[in-house]
Amino acid sequence: MGRQNKKKQLISYENAIKKSNDFSMAKLSQKLTLNQMQLLAYAIYSTQRDGKTEFIKADFEKKFNLGEYRREEARNDSRKLFDLEFSLDDLETDEFDFLHVFQRINFKNGRFSFQWSEDMLPHIQDLQELYIVNGFMTISSFKSSFSWILYDYLKGHYGHWHKPVSKDALMRLFNVHDKKTYQSHTGLFKKTVLDVAIKEINKYTELEVWYKEEKEGRAITGFDLHWSAGERIETATKKQIKELKNIIDAVFDDMFRYMNINDEKDRQRAINLTREVEEMRAFIAEPICITKEKADESIKKAIWNFKALNRLFEKNLSPVSPESKKKVKFYNWLEDRN
Repeated sequence: MGRQNKKKQLISYENAIKKSNDFSMAKLSQKLTLNQMQLLAYAIYSTQRDGKTEFIKADFEKKFNLGEYRREEARNDSRKLFDLEFSLDDLETDEFDFLHVFQRINFKNGRFSFQWSEDMLPHIQDLQELYIVNGFMTISSFKSSFSWILYDYLKGHYGHWHKPVSKDALMRLFNVHDKKTYQSHTGLFKKTVLDVAIKEINKYTELEVWYKEEKEGRAITGFDLHWSAGERIETATKKQIKELKNIIDAVFDDMFRYMNINDEKDRQRAINLTREVEEMRAFIAEPICITKEKADESIKKAIWNFKALNRLFEKNLSPVSPESKKKVKFYNWLEDRN
């Protein structure tokens, strides 16, 4: 059983990607930049969301806050992904089995289209066996590709709390095994690769990671990676956010009626109730950062405020006022919900 820590993190299962444990722990045969990893992740996300690996460039830019993703960048990154393979070997063995990831990648008029290889599909679709879930709020925070690699690797070892890995195997995981400076200077490898990844994982994710050095004499031969997992809390669903938005909009559609109530005490009460609903707009802004429980609590509060505002409005209507014929109607979906 894995260790637990006190960290808590929101994750939206409607805004996340799933990968098989094999793929999460796999060694990608090419070195990917951070942008290329983001493009691969968004291809997985699009496939799992609606079964189509097709999306417009603007949506990809928005998801990762990229600014302008130029055509030449898209071309180079797509070329790299097209050549992508991954192996299902154990990092400590000499065995390997390479699989192609894509059969085709197309880009036209600002729209990406990916075709997965048949060998790849079981690792991202209809996952019944062990798999991991990565939320975009987490992985979009990473600034280093090393963080992404190590996070996936540790998440793939679900239920474990430590993993001894030789220095050579860890360098191959990060795809830096051919750098002679890292081979001869372990301290440099730690400073610019391993420690960078661990710092970002500890900062942005539910994991808390550290390691113990394994030595033969004075030489560092490996690392015993340790980690603990915090609680992952599910964010509000799209249905909850939509319902809360509908109530907020309903209140503000008739805001000026509430503000024009004649009785001073009731008018101030209406202003306070409206302000409470207005503060809930922060809950429906992207990215969604409230829990399912908080969303449900906010919906109930917004409904109560909405009904209280209408009671105040009706209370202050004059029987002969034209407004008396235009009473604010409760929406059927509010009544049905109760």
